[in-house]
Amino acid sequence: MRIAVAGATGNIGSLTVAALERNGHDVVRISRSLGVDLMTGEGLDKALDGVEAVVDAISSEATDRDESVAYFGTTTRNLLAAEERAGVRHHVLLSIIGIHRVEGNAHYAGKREQERLVSAGSVPYTIVPVAQFHDFAEMVAGWTEQDGVATIAPLLVQPIAPADVADVLAEIAVGEPRGRYADVAGPEPQDLVDMARRTYAARGRTVKLVPTWSGLFGTEMAGDVLLPGEGARIAPTSFDEWLAAQR
Repeated sequence: MRIAVAGATGNIGSLTVAALERNGHDVVRISRSLGVDLMTGEGLDKALDGVEAVVDAISSEATDRDESVAYFGTTTRNLLAAEERAGVRHHVLLSIIGIHRVEGNAHYAGKREQERLVSAGSVPYTIVPVAQFHDFAEMVAGWTEQDGVATIAPLLVQPIAPADVADVLAEIAVGEPRGRYADVAGPEPQDLVDMARRTYAARGRTVKLVPTWSGLFGTEMAGDVLLPGEGARIAPTSFDEWLAAQR
């Protein structure tokens, strides 16, 4: 089966490409670095020639709400329009658990716009809401780390291994469109501060972590807001197992 992966050079995108190719599929990589620009649409029609399904695993580092909504809105419109022209039969969107319960986060606002466009579009779709990745805590702490000190919100999450996310996306892409898929998460809840501490320890680093709600993640994300809902699909790799592989 010929399947395109948008964001193919990113973390999840590259893993999804690998998962699909292991299963014998013909994978088209969509990335600006590879000559396909989702913001302008340049190269999209050629890239989607003969493609049956598209996995959208793009991301954005925008911290401004309007910028995030504009980025995800423009790229999604361009991608969906090109898919319609090419006769693509299945659009698979990687999304995030809890984005409809959190108003203030800029990235989540962009993802909501992405979901809205996909749901309203003419291309049959599957939206896959996924928990934060196992490396999320280290990434978040790294945003503020300075002189051995980092601030981090005490979020409760149920993290998932990036490779497990890729396997799920690859599986769904070759199937029939499902609309909104079940939440997908790892085996057990974790505290983000503790995740960061343990990840740094596995890397052999000592960083003082200061829990706070004063950063990008506010108290509207506290409690079970980011945890999977009833009927969630639970991926196999635990945080402990992932962490052991980082040592």
